[in-house]
Amino acid sequence: MNELLAQLDLVEVSRWGAGAATAARMLVIVILAWIVIGVLQRLIRLLRERLTSRMNNIEQVKRAETLGRVMRYIVAVVVSLIAGMLALSELGISVAPILGAAGVVGVAVGFGAQSLVKDYFTGFFILLEDQIRQGDVVQVADKSGLVEEVTLRFVRLRDYEGNVHYVPNSLISTVTNMSRGFAQAVLDVGIAYREDIDEAFGVMREVAAGMRADPAFAGRILDDLEIAGVEKWADSAVVLRARIKTAPIEQWSVRREFFWRLKKAFDRHGIEIPYPHLTVYAGAGKDGSAVPFRVVDSAAMPAQRA
Repeated sequence: MNELLAQLDLVEVSRWGAGAATAARMLVIVILAWIVIGVLQRLIRLLRERLTSRMNNIEQVKRAETLGRVMRYIVAVVVSLIAGMLALSELGISVAPILGAAGVVGVAVGFGAQSLVKDYFTGFFILLEDQIRQGDVVQVADKSGLVEEVTLRFVRLRDYEGNVHYVPNSLISTVTNMSRGFAQAVLDVGIAYREDIDEAFGVMREVAAGMRADPAFAGRILDDLEIAGVEKWADSAVVLRARIKTAPIEQWSVRREFFWRLKKAFDRHGIEIPYPHLTVYAGAGKDGSAVPFRVVDSAAMPAQRA
């Protein structure tokens, strides 16, 4: 380090005091580490931009962005550790015993920081197996939202209300990714029991075809409406189930638009979307007789005296 300072013609190190020379060498180490981190991170960013410019698949682009972010994080950690060891050596602290004791200390720390160690191991395999990428919509550890950042320690999500969730990787046991390849907009439509089911299916197909012909939704819908059939007989309605294959993350917008258009189409065709019905039973006597209900028009009743 003294030779480096001398070659740079900054000052004559021999004239410095021991403390000043040590401080100067440590300052150079910090500056060089900062420069190296900046250069390496910029090279990683340029390499990622060069690779993504040749990719036509949005999934590959998202994976490259996620890996680039993690690599920049690893570079900063590794260079900082090396700079720290060099700074310790300048202070006269031997690094070899520290590295030798690191294994023993690591075992002790491991018991006290198992979750932190598990975070890094789980994060490594999440990235290796390409389970989560930046820009995905996922559900992990009972939290769901848009993935804004993936690191070796945590996953940062932003939900529909704008809340940000930091989920440690050690808590992630199951990943539900809702934005890979394609999605399905599942549609449960209730109609009155008196309505013609085939007519309702025809209206649903008509609405779906109109959406697919609309330029605003043509790129979001990947296939025609797929009708599953009658899902169940509910208390007040016959529930029909269908689905539309969509581009990733577009299932919710397609579903909302479909229901908006279907409501208008049902109104035009006079198809009833029923309200819940309620039958009130007052019970019966032992002889089988039941007390009749009397419907009273409150408007026809005489006004009560005060």
